[in-house]
Amino acid sequence: MAETVNFTGSVDRELLKRAKIIAAKSDTSINALFNAELRYLVETFEAAEASDNQNFKTLLDFSLGRIDDHAAMAALGIDSDEDLFLLMAQAHLPMPRLPDSTTQSMVDSLHALLP
Repeated sequence: MAETVNFTGSVDRELLKRAKIIAAKSDTSINALFNAELRYLVETFEAAEASDNQNFKTLLDFSLGRIDDHAAMAALGIDSDEDLFLLMAQAHLPMPRLPDSTTQSMVDSLHALLP
């Protein structure tokens, strides 16, 4: 059995509340859910990296808002949003955040509307 290590992290209060509900409905703990998801993420990334497949990295970058949908689709060689989101679901990655530049552009546009 692998040695476990305690660590401190922070999580959004509402997210933790929702995770507790999932854990209770699944008859497990937050810790077990976290370990399972983190293990999946790490093992999938390592397997993709070992086979020199950059698809998971591309999907992760898209999920984290590092690249936009056009860049992700070009890197993956696909041409539809539906295929991209299907790959995201199959990779068990959360739906994407907007890239910081896009978010900042939206904020700037809203500030420009203020008197």
